[in-house]
Amino acid sequence: MLPLKYLAGYPEELRNQVREAIRHGRLAEMLHARYPATHAVRSDEALYSYTLALKARFLRSAESPAKVVFDNHLQVTANALGSNGHVPRIQGKRIKSKREIRVASVFKEVPPEFLRMVVVHELAHLREREHDRAFYQLCEHMEPAYHQFEFDLRLYLTQRELSSVSTA
Repeated sequence: MLPLKYLAGYPEELRNQVREAIRHGRLAEMLHARYPATHAVRSDEALYSYTLALKARFLRSAESPAKVVFDNHLQVTANALGSNGHVPRIQGKRIKSKREIRVASVFKEVPPEFLRMVVVHELAHLREREHDRAFYQLCEHMEPAYHQFEFDLRLYLTQRELSSVSTA
């Protein structure tokens, strides 16, 4: 039985439906039909501008990140689609910390909805540190289809992994 590690928190009945779609080769075509295009955000500069535009629209009073980059070191397999934190910087005799957002480089070539979902997730951490009810309400405020995109992203990552296994 296929383990479906990206869908581990979902009900068994739903995972069985996904297994059935995989078994009949429908998962890839369903995802492609729903998300046919990739986004145009390819550079760190474009990602920074994209992120700040979303932040300006929804989180005007939150601290702006000093840096937003695609990160080749973030591993999707370790459940890290993005990261958000303070990085200490020494300035003379003082230590200042600057907020950075890092997005896994796999998101350079995904549908625009998935990039938006990850950026919204990381922006929500500017206000809410924990993954609690308030956090997910903020995510839904910024992206009403947040939960659907998150689920579909998990399907996409599952399909991507299956494709890499079958070509190896």
